[in-house]
Amino acid sequence: MKEKNQRKISEAKKKLLKELEYLINNNKTIMLISIKGLPLSNLQEISKSLREKAVIKVPKKSLIILALKKLDEGIANKFKERIKEGYAFLFSNEDAFDLSSYLIDIKIPAKAKAGQESPIDIEVPAGPTDLTPGPAISELGALGIPIQIEKGKIVIKEAKVIVKKGEKISNVAVDIMSKLGIKPFLVGLVPESAYDTKEKKFYDNVGFNKQEIINDLKKSFENSLILAINISYPTKETISFLISKALLEAKTIENFINPNN
Repeated sequence: MKEKNQRKISEAKKKLLKELEYLINNNKTIMLISIKGLPLSNLQEISKSLREKAVIKVPKKSLIILALKKLDEGIANKFKERIKEGYAFLFSNEDAFDLSSYLIDIKIPAKAKAGQESPIDIEVPAGPTDLTPGPAISELGALGIPIQIEKGKIVIKEAKVIVKKGEKISNVAVDIMSKLGIKPFLVGLVPESAYDTKEKKFYDNVGFNKQEIINDLKKSFENSLILAINISYPTKETISFLISKALLEAKTIENFINPNN
């Protein structure tokens, strides 16, 4: 019986290995992604939304490395060094950086867990609820949430922060959020590394936030503009400021020379 079970497991592994080899050989991009802290239900939801773009697999480390070695042992070793706790592999014919940018924009609401350290302030908003008077009154009271009863339902009188950033989330807070349908966090996939099978290039740190990059560029431009104005460096972007600055300085000098004018 034991030998029979081992054969079944072996055959299942062989089937999965063939599937991984097929995905590796028939896709442009092989991407290592972090799914640490991402609930299975959320991963499945994201996977469904990506059906037209990519396939996500969560294979055992030994199996994916074995499959990658048939492609390129050096690439297999690079991925092996970067695989950490809570990972998955994504296969796609999209460009690695285009795909990374797309993945980072995918965020879905997620429930809080008891004992979890909150990365944000969690607030219960003011307004009507579907809760009826009963045990919920004491639970809301334990969190300092002001309420009143209207037409047999609990109404939250004003918004209340029930968990501050950096605090651990209590069981009571989780229960209340569940009853109110509050999913305070946005979760998603985090791109880590990728290999382009067509270009034969391996990329580290493929995860980036477009908005953060745009904000950094704007800030850099503003700083450069200020510096250029301060050193009177003429460009099409600074010339109008330099003219205004020169007129202001000329007016200041004129007032100093002729204080009565």
